Amino acid sequence: MRTPVTIIGAGLGGLVLARVLYLHGIPATVHEAEPSPTARPQGGMLDIHDHSGRLALEAAELTDAFRALVLPGRQAIRLLDRNGTILFEKGDDGTGGSPEVQRGELRRLLLDALPSGTVRWGRKATAVRALSGGRHEVAFADGTTTVASLLVGADGAWSRVRPLLSEAVPEYVGRSVVETCLHDADTRHPATAKAVGGGTLVALDPDRDGRWLVAHREKGGTLRAYVTAPGPRNRFAPAAPATVIARLAKEYAGWAPELTALITAGDTAPVLRPLYDLPAGHRWDRVPGVTLLGDAAHLSVPNGEGANLAMLDGAELGKALAAHPDDAETALTAYERTLFPRGTEAAAVSARNPSPQELIVFFTRDGQPGG
Repeated sequence: MRTPVTIIGAGLGGLVLARVLYLHGIPATVHEAEPSPTARPQGGMLDIHDHSGRLALEAAELTDAFRALVLPGRQAIRLLDRNGTILFEKGDDGTGGSPEVQRGELRRLLLDALPSGTVRWGRKATAVRALSGGRHEVAFADGTTTVASLLVGADGAWSRVRPLLSEAVPEYVGRSVVETCLHDADTRHPATAKAVGGGTLVALDPDRDGRWLVAHREKGGTLRAYVTAPGPRNRFAPAAPATVIARLAKEYAGWAPELTALITAGDTAPVLRPLYDLPAGHRWDRVPGVTLLGDAAHLSVPNGEGANLAMLDGAELGKALAAHPDDAETALTAYERTLFPRGTEAAAVSARNPSPQELIVFFTRDGQPGG
């Protein structure tokens, strides 16, 4: 019997891995901390890149189902300065390489493509320890344990599996993002809806490093924005939502009102997201019976590739295990050989704030912020 795979984390990367393993007849179980698939919102728009996410979906044999989720027109891009002046604009003619979907719908697609019972909900990993023969014991918050013959940490930035392989821990990068959401914006906030346009808006102050915001048009006239907030990690905490908004609005004073409305007119409580990364070039020596994917392996600040890379990691790991069904260590060695340079490249892109001119080049090459 092929070595069963234990996956910690039911994010996009872990689910792609489980799907590819299923297609190749390799048993897999996914343990997820959340109590159910609908326990929390799964985020907004996600652009799927031809060179990463789309390849993962092909490996998962879900390309046609994915196409049914794509929202037309959302690849449109608009770059504005702080005054609302358009610096660059590109429409969506349907030929771009980064089609947009709702992240939650993509996750549901992957979940529905797995046999019932593959994902075990409410299983928050609290500790992992090595046993003999490359096996590992995972302890869960509910008091239960499981023994993994082959363990994969797909459990994000604060991975419980990573310490088996590496002493690296995420470090705060000096800025946070505040997420806001405006509903029915075409009717209630027409000027802001017009500024965002049909897809993605990026607005920035070229004279003040680190101040910029991104907004996406979702279904039903919803606008979701991510506003950068440089400074100490705890600068907004503890603070009531109204206080967070007031402080952030002060930092963006003088920006065009249709842009600051993305900060002040939100219909949901602001979500503060401090940004962390792992050391550039993060890697580890081969440890029998365990590996990582996605943010657990190569966490970096958002640069449009995070979810795409996690999905590609999952697909590549699944294919490597299928290619070496009787030799998991050879499969893991082959997988990590390509994993490490992928993570290093993504970290290099994330390491600095681009100028308006660099953003224009980025968009012209079909790049998208987000992911």
